[in-house]
Amino acid sequence: MTTFKSINPYTNKEIAVHESLSEGQLASKLNHGEQAFFSWKKTSLQHRAQLLNKVAETLKANTEEYASMITAEMGKPIKESRAEITKCAWVCDYYAEHAAGFLADEVISTDAQKSFVRHDPLGTILAIMPWNFPFWQVFRFAAPTLMAGNTALLKHASNVLGCGKLIEEVFVKAGYPSGVFQFLPIGHEAIELVLGNESVKAVSLTGSEIAGKKVARIASGNLKRSLLELGGSNGFIVLKDADLEKAAEIAVNARMLNAGQSCIAAKRFLVEAPVHDAFIEQLSIRISKLKGGDPTKESTDVGPLARRDLAEKLADQLRVSLDLGARLHLGGVYEDCFFEPTLISNVSPEMPCFREETFGPLACVTEVKSFEEAIELANKSAYGLGVTVCTSNENQVLSRLGDFEDGAVFINSLVKSDPRLPFGGTKQSGFGRELGRDGILEFVNRKTVFLA
Repeated sequence: MTTFKSINPYTNKEIAVHESLSEGQLASKLNHGEQAFFSWKKTSLQHRAQLLNKVAETLKANTEEYASMITAEMGKPIKESRAEITKCAWVCDYYAEHAAGFLADEVISTDAQKSFVRHDPLGTILAIMPWNFPFWQVFRFAAPTLMAGNTALLKHASNVLGCGKLIEEVFVKAGYPSGVFQFLPIGHEAIELVLGNESVKAVSLTGSEIAGKKVARIASGNLKRSLLELGGSNGFIVLKDADLEKAAEIAVNARMLNAGQSCIAAKRFLVEAPVHDAFIEQLSIRISKLKGGDPTKESTDVGPLARRDLAEKLADQLRVSLDLGARLHLGGVYEDCFFEPTLISNVSPEMPCFREETFGPLACVTEVKSFEEAIELANKSAYGLGVTVCTSNENQVLSRLGDFEDGAVFINSLVKSDPRLPFGGTKQSGFGRELGRDGILEFVNRKTVFLA
């Protein structure tokens, strides 16, 4: 039987060993999810909301336990792990309050006596989730999906299976019926089997571009719906009229949160020439003050990367970029899973740190001559998740929104996910939308009803 090890990236010590489900056990869980759906879909929205509120209460009551598991398994500073749990509770409370309105019949005036669109659940939905936000990514899927009347299966990343197990326990503690939410400790090789099962109606994946393409092929081969939230290489534009201190403060958070291990982290800083040097100075001051070290300590700002191979890949991207002419201002050193917060400038489009997604605490600055050039370079990416623009003239950005190819534009703010707003990207960043009303309608049957 296949086993998965949870390794603490700070201590490099083994936390636990998890056994994979056998084919028989997996088949049983798939059947259990299907049977649970037949009764769950008939459960009132009011009762579903009550249970989801209890999930939020459970998360709040056990914040330290859940946050500690996040920190132990993937190295996130404990204060960030606590914030992640708080955000999970928020998305649960949000959908408990708003799902009924989102799912209400849409009356459409036609020549019929009555015509409308209703929203029915699809069935069992598979979630394939990553390690970088091991609770949040799951709950932003689960809250709307379960409120819509679907049942859910979680295939979590192999290095955070302790988190996956705890998440299933959250739903059990909150009183969800057996089979409505199930954690599947399985490897990637089992995904084709799961998606080939008739009981599974769709899949939501958050992960890499490579994983997304593979899962999309499997899903489409079975004529099943897929939602893909993949990588990002977000542009962060600083215009000459921006408040540089505020822009630098936003920039540090946007790049260094979760040690830079985020699809929506700012990765390419595009700065107008008149303020280029001053912005680098402001950024350098703030990055140099970040404290790295033991992620269990309250004072730690930047913890280790989740795995050593991630640090090695980032080091390679940095090395090649420096060889091609980038200038190193801060950092550049790594040891085991730790990567020192790093700042480089003179970055051009042919460099890996511009072309590729950089998953770690590496800030890359490119000088631009104008807002026009900044937009052009922001779009010069295979990805299209989000972009930030810092300026004191918001109207110049609002008038150019159609020129950005991303799924989101944030003005004087870092790109972030919010339960109230649809979230998703374009190009190689995937398709579909999570959160907001769009998120709950991803996995429903929009059924037309016509009464003559």
